[in-house]
Amino acid sequence: MQGPIGVFDSGYGGLTVLKEIVAKLPEYNYIYLGDNARAPYGNRSFETVYHYTLQCVEWFFQQGCPLVVLACNTASAKALRTIQQNDLERIGKDKRVLGVIRPTTEIVGQYSKSRKVGILATNGTVQSKSYVIEIEKFYPDIEVVQEACPMWVPLVENNESESHGADYFIKKHIHQLLKKEPRIDTILLACTHYPLLLKKIVEYTPVDITILSQGDIVATSLADYLHRHPEIQTQLIKEGTKTFYTTDSTEDFDMHANNFFGEAVQSKHIDLG
Repeated sequence: MQGPIGVFDSGYGGLTVLKEIVAKLPEYNYIYLGDNARAPYGNRSFETVYHYTLQCVEWFFQQGCPLVVLACNTASAKALRTIQQNDLERIGKDKRVLGVIRPTTEIVGQYSKSRKVGILATNGTVQSKSYVIEIEKFYPDIEVVQEACPMWVPLVENNESESHGADYFIKKHIHQLLKKEPRIDTILLACTHYPLLLKKIVEYTPVDITILSQGDIVATSLADYLHRHPEIQTQLIKEGTKTFYTTDSTEDFDMHANNFFGEAVQSKHIDLG
């Protein structure tokens, strides 16, 4: 039996990843779920994020998805490994769950000459040290410097991306990151909301620093993964459809989703209990 690719985020940010995946792989069917009723995940405990993420992953499998992409840095940092190592054995060995951290950390070393890489992320992602750990596996010579930006997601979700408040907080955190290590030559935006702040991030970042966004990297990695795993690819429907779900208000989701996805979205409500 064939099914769609599931794409998950705690809110809207994962739509920036889905947008790039659809651009690269338009032929597949997609289901997107935003767990907006319980967002944000960034400041929640490992146990809570794991519980919520597993619940959503199981929902995707019930919809017939053989493959789920956690387009959420917090879920990828705090829940992915446990789900892959413990739960897939129970749920179904033919199912796959992928995250956004590994594809990004695999390629970051190709951009940095100074071997000093900056991470801009939520509190939860920074505290998990997932990027520090993963980058060290691939590039032990790289020093990773992190900066938590707790106000950036609320700015995006409240449509304040173009406001003076956004200028203040973006300038502040980029300054603090570069104060910790002035030799940083590559900055990774380790939150799927941050592409909506990219214009201002570029404005306050020195021109000789490379800024990496996750969407295109994850999309390229997924295309490569499907090429290397034909046994998964053959389980996927190719009709080019996209269906959107939220655990909160559909009106609110559709209004925000337009900014993140770049086109009008009509979502359906689900209650995970």
